[in-house]
Amino acid sequence: MLKQFSKKQAGFTIVELLIVIVVIGILAALVLNTFQGVQARARDTERRTDLNSIATQLEAYYADFGHYPDNSTATTCGDGTGSCDISVVMPTRGLDADALVDPNQGQTNVNTSADAGDGEYYYDLTGATCSGGQCGSFVLSTTLESDGSVYTKNSLN
Repeated sequence: MLKQFSKKQAGFTIVELLIVIVVIGILAALVLNTFQGVQARARDTERRTDLNSIATQLEAYYADFGHYPDNSTATTCGDGTGSCDISVVMPTRGLDADALVDPNQGQTNVNTSADAGDGEYYYDLTGATCSGGQCGSFVLSTTLESDGSVYTKNSLN
């Protein structure tokens, strides 16, 4: 007698494959969304650290010369560099030049424009006591990428 063997089919049905693909897609979307938020928060942390470093060096400059640089190229600073532009003065005083570079755009951007966008650092002497290019206080600020809030660092004077 011949025995009939029933052949079992091996593999997955199309429905099972589709369910697995959908589940993997949902998990991938969740991971990518979370990862992008972490990157923005990390760049914001770097921006805060940069502003704190710049402020510390500006205070050291003030301790040496009795005023803050006015962020212009037209006057001679107390250290004799011929420029009070903080992107020129601060690296010569020990500030890491990377502290002046935006973590997202990769370019030096310390502005005196009040409409500084995401990642731009705003150095304001407006309203400060300034006479003859010698200013007695400053405000550093930047707009944070993750929530759009403004982080501000004021001078100690």
